[in-house]
Amino acid sequence: MRTQSGKKWLGLAVAAATLGFTQVASAESRKVIFDDDGFALAQWLAIKAPNVEVLGITTVSGDVWQKQATAQALRGVEIAGRPDIPVMAGATYPLVNSEKLTERWESLYGKLTWKGAWMKHWVEPTLQALPPYHGPDVVPDLPEGNATKKAESERAADFMIRIVHRYPGQVTIIATGPFTNLALAERLDPEFARLAKELVYMGGSLNPQQTRKDQVAAEFAREFINSPRREFNLRFDPDAASIVLRSPWRHITMVPSDPSTDTEFSPELVKRLGSGNTPVAHMVRQNKGGFPLWDEIAVAVWLDPSLITKKAELFIDVNAQFGAAYGDVLSWTPGYEPGLGEQKNTVVQKVDVPRLENLLKQLIDRPQNPVSGKPLP
Repeated sequence: MRTQSGKKWLGLAVAAATLGFTQVASAESRKVIFDDDGFALAQWLAIKAPNVEVLGITTVSGDVWQKQATAQALRGVEIAGRPDIPVMAGATYPLVNSEKLTERWESLYGKLTWKGAWMKHWVEPTLQALPPYHGPDVVPDLPEGNATKKAESERAADFMIRIVHRYPGQVTIIATGPFTNLALAERLDPEFARLAKELVYMGGSLNPQQTRKDQVAAEFAREFINSPRREFNLRFDPDAASIVLRSPWRHITMVPSDPSTDTEFSPELVKRLGSGNTPVAHMVRQNKGGFPLWDEIAVAVWLDPSLITKKAELFIDVNAQFGAAYGDVLSWTPGYEPGLGEQKNTVVQKVDVPRLENLLKQLIDRPQNPVSGKPLP
């Protein structure tokens, strides 16, 4: 999940289309696992959407350290009224990349705009508040209260492997953080990607352009204006990203930064979405917003592909060679790829923003889901 402030704020519902619940509810029930570096709008979309079974949430370091992301996810499912959804802790560190290595890279090639859990200060004045810098074992108290629910003892990668074997060809993996857990799962079990139904991920960047004219949009454009192929989720663990994007998934949907530049959690949208009387609306009212709807687009187009107004079929990989382009996205039109295991992605380039915001409002106002009472997967 991407937030420039690095704070995965909870209890916000999500993004999607104006297709309404009647049409969404008519679809077959879909099974999904979320792999993320926190808990925010996107998870609420799936938890509150009709006929979606969230089998579990797995956590990884990225915007924040894994332990903090796990605490946020645990509290998030409690606020959702779904403490039956299991939360599994995943990787604390990337496969190869590290804080020291990133600092070395910056000394050679220039400063990164956002470094997640490794971020100590902004390079330029920024509207987004900078979260406190701390080590991997520190878990700050959450503003929405700390969870009473505990994480499962099973590791994230093991959980995902077990579940895709239980439901072969039925489980979507939605990844909205770095890919470390997914890479570990694929290396532990080469059948992992092949057994999943699909991978949907928010990550990467092709050639995003600033489309909104406010200060928030200008500040987020710093990340891609001079480095259009660089995006945090894939840059945090490039080696894991390359492993995952070369794995034999049945289908991959990529949601890069590009379509997010048309969106913003603006004060006007905060006011509109926070006007309801649900726990999600209450959390919306407490948030200042001020960032694009990155992960929400990923979940929304999974629920309703008709939200996509422009897309392309491209082969995608990530540069895992330590150099100036470390972590940058590589892409090829079919027929031009080198043929070294790259996989074809459906790349989302544009979405219908008004419909996205309308369904977001619908889901925020939807009555709270009751606890399912089902045993853990």
